[in-house]
Amino acid sequence: MPVTTSPIDATPLPRLPAGFVWGASTAAYQIEGAADEDGKGPSVWDTFVRRPGAVRDGHTGDFACDHYHRLDEDVELMRRLGLDAYRFSISWPRVLPNGTGKVEPRGLDFYDRLVDALLGAGIEPTPTLFHWDLPQALEDEGGWLNRDTAHRFAEYAAVTGERIGDRVKRWITLNEPFVHMTYGYAFGVHAPGRALMLDALPVAHHQLLGHGLATAALRAAVPDGQVLIANNCSPVRLRSDARSDQDSAAASAYDVLHNRLFNDPLLTGSYPDLSAYGMPDRSWGGVVREGDLAAIAAPLDGLGVNYYNPTWVTAPNDPAALLPFDLAEPEEPYQRTTFDWPVVPDGLTELLTGLKDRYGDALPPVTITENGCAQPTGLDDRARVDYLSGHIDAVARAVALGVDVRGYFTWSLLDNFEWAEGYHQRFGLVEVDFATGLRTPRASFEWYRGLIASQRS
Repeated sequence: MPVTTSPIDATPLPRLPAGFVWGASTAAYQIEGAADEDGKGPSVWDTFVRRPGAVRDGHTGDFACDHYHRLDEDVELMRRLGLDAYRFSISWPRVLPNGTGKVEPRGLDFYDRLVDALLGAGIEPTPTLFHWDLPQALEDEGGWLNRDTAHRFAEYAAVTGERIGDRVKRWITLNEPFVHMTYGYAFGVHAPGRALMLDALPVAHHQLLGHGLATAALRAAVPDGQVLIANNCSPVRLRSDARSDQDSAAASAYDVLHNRLFNDPLLTGSYPDLSAYGMPDRSWGGVVREGDLAAIAAPLDGLGVNYYNPTWVTAPNDPAALLPFDLAEPEEPYQRTTFDWPVVPDGLTELLTGLKDRYGDALPPVTITENGCAQPTGLDDRARVDYLSGHIDAVARAVALGVDVRGYFTWSLLDNFEWAEGYHQRFGLVEVDFATGLRTPRASFEWYRGLIASQRS
């Protein structure tokens, strides 16, 4: 590949193909604030943050980055950055306060204004319909454990598609259904805070069914649109001292849970073998009904991939353990983010080529819909520059090996409310003073701006 050079730090980076989309991502609850303004209903996160001890230091997203009131300022930052596209999420309870029924026009008006501002700045709006902020009214009826929520999600997709689909052509249905299932319903560390362990598995199917039904609704409302899903994916690795048959079985079981459970039904029309999780019956005891898999496997226009690091596993030490694997630490002394996540750029190449090897021609074009790192506060964030540079290079290596990657969205445009960590983890290209809302671009902002410009030149 030809080589371009970033004007910020003179690090050579391969040139990505013409038309490659450069973007940044955010999520509604993490940045919008205005938690109860203009008719917005409560989400599961509005409820969860008020549970004692649920979020570090009792932080909430009530104000967050105040994006709801600073939309124009944030779009101007994106214009300065030179983004091709901006991935944001729509707040379901801002549009449908009860998750179904009466539409709140002021909520739709906000996203109308955002879409028009983005297009006026030459930036393609790329909304995600669900980034974990389920309306509390639906959670009160069972949330994603309730099959009916999938149908309510399709109604919500139709409402938003009909309102902004004349201008929005790229849509993402769900963000990281694996993480929402495990953190929100299995372990209880995210909203809605249920600790159901393996009894959370129906949440996977109902989210994917919601994706399939929403895809049909979007295609009806936006016939010329593109529909994707954003899955969190992680290559699975064993330590050098973990090479027994039991360790290999543990790695396979983890891969099924994290990756294949959410990719196989989309791309092959069937679920992987879940017998390691006590579900030998492919209908999951009646959870999976006739016609569901056909709806889920409706052709995608692209697969969104969110990548942060590989996962190391071993066989469980306790033979009576509920899960068929133990998580492990890598042997290698990797650099760590402030979240203590290992920095492993080659894991992204491994992941992308692995998806191509596994799914072959069934794999649609891929977009990296999230990739980024938490770093300390401050403007001279060269560690983030190194992180982004290494991972973009990893994408370029996957492209050179034949993977059809169409774009890269870094996480995140702004420092934001980082879920159970509150405001303690800083992912932004732009530093945010959460007391005042003041935005200040970091060194990584200037680096990314320079990279985008050099890739186009």
